[in-house]
Amino acid sequence: MKMTTLSQQEIDRINLNLETSKIAWEELQRFFASGAAIFVSDTLDLISVAIQISKDNQTQVVQWMEAGLVTRVTDAQALAWHESNAEVWAVVVRPYVLVQSTEKTNSHG
Repeated sequence: MKMTTLSQQEIDRINLNLETSKIAWEELQRFFASGAAIFVSDTLDLISVAIQISKDNQTQVVQWMEAGLVTRVTDAQALAWHESNAEVWAVVVRPYVLVQSTEKTNSHG
């Protein structure tokens, strides 16, 4: 019987995936108020972004930021989520909480 060993990246992905959850935006507002809530576009994989931030891969993170795909949650986003009692996907990558909308912006229906 052949045993498969997982790479550190695969282990990191599994661990972060286990720590990711859907949560009411209301519960994350204190992180927004302190500037620690980071928006991740729904065009990106939340776990992949979390891994790159945790590994301090500045080159990749800066590319995402310059493209507007990873940004601090804006006042407008926070207000819209608050008013709609939205749930978001969230994962903690200290000192940040990465958040992603649970609804794809390009889906219809």
